[in-house]
Amino acid sequence: MKKDFIFLLLFIFFSLTGIAQNRNYQLSSHILDIHTGKPASGVNIILSKQDTSGQWSIVEERMTDVNGRVKDFLEETPDGHRGIYKLTYMVGPYFELQGQDSFYPFIEVVFQIKDNAHYHVPITLSPYGYSTYRGN
Repeated sequence: MKKDFIFLLLFIFFSLTGIAQNRNYQLSSHILDIHTGKPASGVNIILSKQDTSGQWSIVEERMTDVNGRVKDFLEETPDGHRGIYKLTYMVGPYFELQGQDSFYPFIEVVFQIKDNAHYHVPITLSPYGYSTYRGN
């Protein structure tokens, strides 16, 4: 009985403090649909890395949340994730679901990670244009 009580207390402590689930990520992204003024939720984003021969390989794939964000690309490591990467935003299906015609079936953003810092790659999106920058 006493063991069960101690186990329960430890479980509650770790659950509330997040110690057991504390992970940091080096890369995040965000999509703001400037046509609607709302985050673009439900957009599939594919992260790829370029190797030394110039070939791309898929590293991870995520879906934007209700706030149009993906916060968990590239779990942090002591050495970081240096290299040339590409985020492919599959925006065609997003616009189709809204009944909106669009010029872009997908958008590719290529960038370079040079250190262990956090990189945030947001895009502002409309059916016929987009913009990107390095955020924080």
